[in-house]
Amino acid sequence: MKEIEREVLLAFWKTHILHHAAERPVVGQWVIRELRRHGYEISPGTLYPLLARMERRGWLRCRVPPGGGRRARKEYTLTRTGRQVLRLLRRQVEELYREVCLGEEEDEAPR
Repeated sequence: MKEIEREVLLAFWKTHILHHAAERPVVGQWVIRELRRHGYEISPGTLYPLLARMERRGWLRCRVPPGGGRRARKEYTLTRTGRQVLRLLRRQVEELYREVCLGEEEDEAPR
């Protein structure tokens, strides 16, 4: 069950990160605190590879201060591609919310 839960939570975490990066640059420790505020327990060992993956996909851009070294504070900003992904996610989350939480189904699916 833990593996299934983690897979689902990864999607929620990515959505949160994209949402906040659209508002302003974010840093890893802030993201960890923000996700914990929403009840998600995420470790740095999970978050930082996730941010790196989102950067490789072109959703986020990472900026490191010049001369900051390996442990420098990294700021993540949303890219144009990330903004497109966020728009798609917002539409899908809204549709899912209407169907799952409000019980509004557009087409009656066969059971």
